[in-house]
Amino acid sequence: MRRTGWAAWAAFLAAFAILEGVNHGAGSWLALVIGLIAPDLSFFAAAGAHEPVRQGQLPRKAVPFYNTAHRTWIPFGLVVAYTLLPVWSPMLFTFLLAWMLHIAIDRVAGYSLRTKEGFIRG
Repeated sequence: MRRTGWAAWAAFLAAFAILEGVNHGAGSWLALVIGLIAPDLSFFAAAGAHEPVRQGQLPRKAVPFYNTAHRTWIPFGLVVAYTLLPVWSPMLFTFLLAWMLHIAIDRVAGYSLRTKEGFIRG
């Protein structure tokens, strides 16, 4: 049931982000692509880590960065702030939608936050 909810949320966010791209042009499309990729850049926080890891395990050094980039309330809170403040930036709004979309897609695929040891929380 949870994955169904995440899938519905992902479908809504995808439609909204695509609408923003259509309405606001190339900059919003670029923001959409960057927003979809950016949360996984947290994997680079493990660059140079020499600890052995098992399959499916994230090096401990990268876990706090990964978990921060994959917490739903962060981009959601920023969207709420964006709507309440006198800011108008379609690219920023599209980026935030794409960030939430990335998280929703991860949840549908079975990926959630990581334990401090680097494994997916079950």
